[in-house]
Amino acid sequence: MYKIGMIGERDSVLGFMALGFAVHEANDVEAAQQLLHRLVRTEEYAVIFITEQYAMQMEDAISQYKDRPLPAIVSIPGKEGSVGFGMNNIRSAVERAVGADVLFRD
Repeated sequence: MYKIGMIGERDSVLGFMALGFAVHEANDVEAAQQLLHRLVRTEEYAVIFITEQYAMQMEDAISQYKDRPLPAIVSIPGKEGSVGFGMNNIRSAVERAVGADVLFRD
């Protein structure tokens, strides 16, 4: 059975432990990037969530895995709230898959 992973700053990720996520605290972007590569290499994760604050600075690392079926790497808002980065990535992925932007604009 695959796991669901969570990478981010402590205050943003601890609550996900209660949901059964494998929570990985990162103190900075470098640590988050190393965690991402390590989790992908294990091939144990179906989904890895990364807080937007880190994901924005890790686009190159994340893009290495965008065409792989697993894991899905999804950015989510952190404790500071959404900056729109995650939704833009979802919109881009849907556009690549469908060939057009079918999501409603804000």
